[in-house]
Amino acid sequence: MLTYSARSAASPDRAWSLIAEPLRWHEWAPHVRGAWGLGEPEVRAGARGAARILWALPVPATVTDKRPGESWTWRVGPVSLVHRVARRRRGCEVAVDIVAPAPLEPVLAFTYGPVVGVLVNRLARAAEQT
Repeated sequence: MLTYSARSAASPDRAWSLIAEPLRWHEWAPHVRGAWGLGEPEVRAGARGAARILWALPVPATVTDKRPGESWTWRVGPVSLVHRVARRRRGCEVAVDIVAPAPLEPVLAFTYGPVVGVLVNRLARAAEQT
C-alpha cells in the first residue's frame, strides 16, 4: 500500500466536504472535470459511475466503502484508492492510500504517486481556504 498524507489547519468537516463531494473535486484536483453516478452530494457506497479526467477521458469507478466523515474507497480497475480525513488536535490530516496488486505498486509509486502527493497537499490547503 502507498500512502500520501498532509496536515491541514482546517476542520475535518471542511476537508470531508472537499474529498467526499464529487462536485467539489475540481477545487483541489484540477484534472477532474466532473463525475456522475458516484453519489450526490456525497459519494455513496455501492455507486457505480465515472470521473471525467482532463476534459475528455471518463474513468469508470465503483465506490466500494464509505465511513461518513472519515473515509471512502473507490475501485478503478485493479486499484483501490482510500480517501481519508482524520481529526487532529489542531485541524485534520487528509490522506489517500493506493492499494494495488504487488507488481503494480512500484509503477504507481513512480508514475501516479507524485501526482497524488501534490493533490493531497492541494486538498489540505483548499480546506483551509473554504
